[in-house]
Amino acid sequence: MNFLKKMINQKVNNLTADELLQLAKKHRISISRPQANEIVKLINGQNIDIYNDEERANLLKQIAGITSVKTAQEVNKIFLQFIR
Repeated sequence: MNFLKKMINQKVNNLTADELLQLAKKHRISISRPQANEIVKLINGQNIDIYNDEERANLLKQIAGITSVKTAQEVNKIFLQFIR
């Protein structure tokens, strides 16, 4: 994995609830603070590779369980912007 991919994955895997809420606001995604806290708990410590479609899909399924399918789809759009 190249350096940029490692940096992006590290950033995603160490995302804070406040950073997630800022990203959500920037991309007009409705996420509450409790939802952001739960999403961050899912992400942190799992060392997820958002470039791996299967790992990202599994994470998004878990996010959909916390929020909604629509919100998970919106979060995926943010992830896709990171990896492009």
